Amino acid sequence: MNEIPASPSDLETGAAPSGTIALRLPAVNARVTNVILGLTIFIYVLQVLGEYWLGFDVMAALGAKSNEAIRAGELWRLFTPILLHGPIWHIGFNMYALYSLGTGLEWRMGHGRFLLLYLLAGFAGNVFSFLITPGQSVGASTSIFGLIAAEGIFLYQNRRLFGKESRQAMNNIIFVIIFNLFLGFSGGGLIDNWGHVGGLLGGAVFTWFAGPLWQVVGNFPDLRLADQREFRDVVLGAGTVIIIFSALAVWGMSLS
Repeated sequence: MNEIPASPSDLETGAAPSGTIALRLPAVNARVTNVILGLTIFIYVLQVLGEYWLGFDVMAALGAKSNEAIRAGELWRLFTPILLHGPIWHIGFNMYALYSLGTGLEWRMGHGRFLLLYLLAGFAGNVFSFLITPGQSVGASTSIFGLIAAEGIFLYQNRRLFGKESRQAMNNIIFVIIFNLFLGFSGGGLIDNWGHVGGLLGGAVFTWFAGPLWQVVGNFPDLRLADQREFRDVVLGAGTVIIIFSALAVWGMSLS
């Protein structure tokens, strides 16, 4: 059950109570989140087995973000790092964050739009890392930071519905972003913080144009939330991220 402020402009004529109204929301079906979780864990098992049997991480060798390999034409490395991880705490933290954020975001955005968000944020983060960070890197945190940005943009664009709760939640998100970026920049190079920044930007741009824009429709008590976004908005958001960060990647490759 969700409570939102009642507004005569939202609820049309005659049927809006004062104060707040409660809307029952359907159960979350986070199948894309669960598939990403399962696939990432499966890839991690392959990483561990490669280390055990062959003495080196085959999956990371083939898919980690490597500036030299990207400049040589291995462009899949702008996406595949989001499936690869280092120590067990690395994948543990990222998968916990994915489950915590992804479940709600996938319900709000739908399966396809959520998958686009995850992939585009990871792409944007790896492009930023490619431009600024010389070392190899792996991890889903580029996509995770995109999810954090998407949560913040969603709350901001729908703040009229959630009132004071949205302000508090947005403040919490801003604190989480600042705190994690501070840890990253003070981590002595162990954390690819520029990848996090790129993921934030990619997730924010996509969600600004394509994220859920809710409106209460119907007459009290038969009320529901309707998303005002259309397919063209999703195309615009995805296209904007792809164009901006592809151009940055091409520019970065031209500098070699």
